Amino acid sequence: MPTHRTIGATFVATALVGGTVTTAAAAPPAAAAVRQAIAATAPSSAAVSTAGTTARKAPSRKARNKAIARLMVRARGWTAVQFACLVRLWERESGWNHLARNPRSGAYGIPQALPAGKMASAGKDWRTNPKTQIKWGLRYIKSRYGTPCAAWIHARSRGWY
Repeated sequence: MPTHRTIGATFVATALVGGTVTTAAAAPPAAAAVRQAIAATAPSSAAVSTAGTTARKAPSRKARNKAIARLMVRARGWTAVQFACLVRLWERESGWNHLARNPRSGAYGIPQALPAGKMASAGKDWRTNPKTQIKWGLRYIKSRYGTPCAAWIHARSRGWY
């Protein structure tokens, strides 16, 4: 699929046609004609230059899980500093992977609950739902340490939280 962009008053279209990059420019009224000319000569499976365009890709599992946690931390009234401590803590524990399992201890999920089944108190879907795991983990941190930063300090000094 060809790329199209307007630079100043000039319409520019670029496509890879038969192994050669083809660029055509025209004044805006002729833009449709340029687009049709390149489309007609470009094979349907041709690679296309994407210079000047940004492809959006789905957020990673880690980014999605952090975004969920950010909202939940904010809802608890904890600050951005507390969220930063939580990020460090759970990065170290599980890499923010809700399917993470420690083969030696059996700890599971984003917060690395031990035993893992404790997270069932936050929801039946604790094995597969990052939101349920985060909910449980934040409750645990609040009840045991008060804040994520206190939990992080403990984890750094003792190697666990």
